[in-house]
Amino acid sequence: MAGNERPLVVSVVVADGLVGSFGLGVCAEVFGYDRRHMGLPRFDFALVSEAPGVLRTDTGIPITVEHGLDRLARSDIVSITAWELFDRVPSPVLLDALREAHARGATIISHCTGAFVLAEAGLLDGKRVTTHWKYAGELAARYPAVEVDPSVLYVDNGRILTGAGTAAGVDTLLHLVRREWGAAAANALAREMVVPPHRDGGQAQFIDSPVAEVEDDLLGAVLEWAQSNLAGDVSVEVLARRALMSPRTFARRFKATTGTTPHAWLLAQRLAAAEALLEGSDAPVEEIARLVGFGTAAGLREQFTRRRGVSPRAYRQTFRRALAAADDDQAA
Repeated sequence: MAGNERPLVVSVVVADGLVGSFGLGVCAEVFGYDRRHMGLPRFDFALVSEAPGVLRTDTGIPITVEHGLDRLARSDIVSITAWELFDRVPSPVLLDALREAHARGATIISHCTGAFVLAEAGLLDGKRVTTHWKYAGELAARYPAVEVDPSVLYVDNGRILTGAGTAAGVDTLLHLVRREWGAAAANALAREMVVPPHRDGGQAQFIDSPVAEVEDDLLGAVLEWAQSNLAGDVSVEVLARRALMSPRTFARRFKATTGTTPHAWLLAQRLAAAEALLEGSDAPVEEIARLVGFGTAAGLREQFTRRRGVSPRAYRQTFRRALAAADDDQAA
């Protein structure tokens, strides 16, 4: 998308009573203003609906939608905000319009339960995606061809991005800006919005039964041990032995307690530990990779770039620039 001189056409798909107010506001904040002075392109932003007119958001706020789904045929970015009644199957007309937009080359973004719409269109088959942690199990059960990861804030599949619930829409769109128009543009936008350019952690910290507060004392002790021994052998088999369970029973109880899989949890812990070391130390990437259990710098770079959208080195530089800017603001 970078380098276009014409306005990039951005369309947010809404339906009466189904559109999430917060997600709509986030899209409008990012794409609805002229931010070319920050290094972003010019956007042609609008709402679209299968039935244009005066519609209601999930909170009952009326919004005026002037465009029909035909606008998707010329859109560069298409966003689906939270589909509040996600058990209401989208119409074939909408699903076809989304498939055609994607086939034509548009970038498709879902926020929260908007992932159900993309899954119904078949656009998420075979992909790792996310949605609000509360509905991740339902999404996985309804669409078995989709790999649902409830532990992350967003997943980037190139021309398809899926974001978790509510405020994760900010993270998703900042990531898109960083990917397409650079860290400087994303940092400037984040500063304008008064949010961090990148949030540490993922959805796991918001799940009702977080790892740190598991009711099972033995399982909790095992996970605390794993957090302290990320550089060692923390395979499911090892953790299961420490928990006095079979690997299958351990994996099942782990998922029921934490809302995620042992593998996804360990990866999230390693990435969080790597972020802390990148932010708070001058240790080389090779040493950080060893300390957090990735083994090699290449292994850390691959996972970090895939999950965070930037390399470890770029993340460290971005964090320190943001920290320096904050210090300058306080000094002023």
